[in-house]
Amino acid sequence: MKEKVLLAEDDKTLSLLLKFRLEKEGYETFMASDGNEAQKLIESSNPDIILTDIMMPFSSGLEVISFVKDTLKRDTPIIVFSAAGQEEMVLKAFNLGATDFMSKPFSPNELIMRIKRILMQKK
Repeated sequence: MKEKVLLAEDDKTLSLLLKFRLEKEGYETFMASDGNEAQKLIESSNPDIILTDIMMPFSSGLEVISFVKDTLKRDTPIIVFSAAGQEEMVLKAFNLGATDFMSKPFSPNELIMRIKRILMQKK
């Protein structure tokens, strides 16, 4: 069975690039372009891992983390993306329960390696 990845990212170009890479690696990929859409998709698709940008329209990546950890009470691993200079946000993300963090711009290959490592540890 394919492992499910939820990608919450409002940058369309980056989203499509990552979706292509994730599907090439064999992951079933769900896309959300804002935090509200991400929360709905997380509830309905129950992904194995969540990738979320911190800064998104409607609700932020931080709110997505809270939703997963506090509202749904799931221990789904979450990798957070953030532009440089958002250290405070990153620390908040870890405090809320984020698993890992990547600073933008990042290498899609590095992201795939981190996803594989986290999902291996989960098994």
